[in-house]
Amino acid sequence: MPRFSVIVPAYQVQAYLHECLDSVLSQSCPDLELIVVDDCSPDACGEIADEFAERDPRVRPVHLPRNEGLGPARNAGMERATGDYLVFLDGDDTLAPDALRSIADRIKETGEPDVLVYDYARTYWTGETVRNRAAAHLTEQGPAPFRLTDRPGLMHLLMVAWNKAVRREFAEREGFVFPPGHYEDTPWSYPVLMAAESLATLDRVCVHYRQRRRGSILGTPSERHLDVFAQYDRVFAYVESDPELARWRPVLFRRMADHLATVFTRPGRLPRSLRGEFMRRARVHCRRYRVPGAPVPPAARLRHALLRLGLRRTYEALRLVSALGRRVRKGCAGLLGTARTAALRLHYRIQRRLPLRPDRALFADAGGRGYGGDAGALEEAFRSLAPHVRTAWAAAPAHHHTVPPATRRLTPGTAAYWTALARSRYLVHDTGLDAGLVKRRGQVVVRAGAGTPLRHTGLDLQEHPAAARGTDFARLLATVDTWDHLVSANRHSTLVHERVFPGGYTTLEYGSPRTDVFQRATAADVARLRETLGVPEGTVALLYAPAYRDYRRGPHARIDLERLVTRLGPRFLVLARAHPRHDGPLTTARHERIVDVSGHPSVEALCLASDALITDYSALMFDYAALDRPIVLHADEPEAFEAAAGTCVDLRSFPPGAVAGDEDELIGVFAGGHWCGPRSAQLRAAFRERFCPYDDGRVAERVVRRVVLGERDLPPVVPLAARRPAPSAAAALSRPPLATVPQPAGPRTVTDSL
Repeated sequence: MPRFSVIVPAYQVQAYLHECLDSVLSQSCPDLELIVVDDCSPDACGEIADEFAERDPRVRPVHLPRNEGLGPARNAGMERATGDYLVFLDGDDTLAPDALRSIADRIKETGEPDVLVYDYARTYWTGETVRNRAAAHLTEQGPAPFRLTDRPGLMHLLMVAWNKAVRREFAEREGFVFPPGHYEDTPWSYPVLMAAESLATLDRVCVHYRQRRRGSILGTPSERHLDVFAQYDRVFAYVESDPELARWRPVLFRRMADHLATVFTRPGRLPRSLRGEFMRRARVHCRRYRVPGAPVPPAARLRHALLRLGLRRTYEALRLVSALGRRVRKGCAGLLGTARTAALRLHYRIQRRLPLRPDRALFADAGGRGYGGDAGALEEAFRSLAPHVRTAWAAAPAHHHTVPPATRRLTPGTAAYWTALARSRYLVHDTGLDAGLVKRRGQVVVRAGAGTPLRHTGLDLQEHPAAARGTDFARLLATVDTWDHLVSANRHSTLVHERVFPGGYTTLEYGSPRTDVFQRATAADVARLRETLGVPEGTVALLYAPAYRDYRRGPHARIDLERLVTRLGPRFLVLARAHPRHDGPLTTARHERIVDVSGHPSVEALCLASDALITDYSALMFDYAALDRPIVLHADEPEAFEAAAGTCVDLRSFPPGAVAGDEDELIGVFAGGHWCGPRSAQLRAAFRERFCPYDDGRVAERVVRRVVLGERDLPPVVPLAARRPAPSAAAALSRPPLATVPQPAGPRTVTDSL
């Protein structure tokens, strides 16, 4: 008897069925049977199901002799199910990675409830993913399992079959089956929730609900949308069969009225010829099932009243008026925006005719993530070494709290921002200034944050149009022409940047300013950072930070983090950080030793709090090497990454530490101690010698002394062998002795461009 019976009805979804079935069979919880019901589909769904059955004995195809519809197809799957729990999945949707394992763990944790409700996310054909807006009802706080009366908010979730795991014995005992017709989920989901003796929730996205551009059932105009009335008749008939369920009538009425309004107003559902018939039947249902005196939310009162009275033309007229109002407001907002833009341009032009302020410096936002990075390190050095220069930081208001109190906060696009852009002598940025910048004579523009390039950048992206993402190369070169100085981390960076960013600037090969904090941090600083992240004392914290991959959608982890921490044991913890270009967490896994830190504002703090870095092709490895802590490469799909983005460093020939080609090798690297062994230390030492020769904690100081104070005799670079190592993140970590590569003695002299 398998743990789960996953039932997938398939009708005209041949383009999506492979992905759907693969998402089930690749689950980390293999204890399942996959019942694929071919609803006499005219396309290749039946053949696909048979092909999967030949490859995997867990797949059980069912071929119906005639098309029955989604409800009867699910019933056919339930008749053949033998698992403990029923899990439904539509043929064009997918299970999230590790979803069944999370469901199984939650079921066990809550004592085998009748129903477990979990979350979903809508995935649009554009690539956008949006989590369910009602996810707050799935909070796992409080006792579990529970009855519906304890958590009535569950009635406000989307009433579908595929966001629940239902105990098969419970469904069979209650005789629950799906009716024919559209909206068949409605008379199934409500009774299942009301009849369940025990319920539990899982606050985790387990299903990706595909929003197809065309071809979905609910997006196809048809008279079958009138089936919604018969489905609610079934719901209220079930309520009337048990007097104890009468308490749910007001809630069900409000949900029905909202559902009917959605069907009526949603484009692409009702043919125009049926709109009058739909409203007449809606009036009958609202009058039949309305509970007099039951409270109705203020926002829904007018809508419910129009349905109850059957005022179709009034409803449509009000919708037109509302749409017209939105257009008028949008048009007015556009006119105001245009006027504001023109006023700001005039303001900027006037400010450019006023004298420069030699005691002003403007620093740009670090990639939209607030204060930090190279620009942040340079701003701090400005305040320390050139206190006569007043600094300002431009960032969105949401990031103003990250800016030090002594620094003026500016919001891009405001008059104050354009004034600072026009009259500040020093303009320092690490991601680019405003496109409307007109550089004035006497202004000094410092480009920081270029870092050490691993993948192609600048003009090299012309060979990789997908990775270029519509880069305007003419504008790029115009921006380069505004630079006076480019801060370079090492010789490799200098050679690459001067080729891909050709211009008349001066290269300051001084190191990476953002790594200064690594050399200045104390053991107390590291302990505080680990405490704020919830890293227990003595735990080995592994920072997992994969690179952005142009050829893949979403911030999905390339390794099973739950399996990794389980195999390594309780001594290890993973800090998972998605690339900033991705909007969302790196993993949805719920594990006490997996902490998602994708939203943390400071990657430098994450580096200091960790004991080792796991990455694939992220340039973060060059900064992390300055810490002299182990780096492990999970170098999967090297050919694909090379083809998509191009690389200018051969990591296979010059790695920063141990290299693993797949997940099993990665586990072996840690389990065998190779991640911190002598060979790893030798590779890291050579890597640091090449890419971190100047990162001794005084990089920002050298830049400020050269650019602002005009000094030429700069502080000498401390050799690698003589540098103070950053405080250990885990004092209780016992490691094999690390071998070191001898370093040349004596100070290294820094010039503007070596």
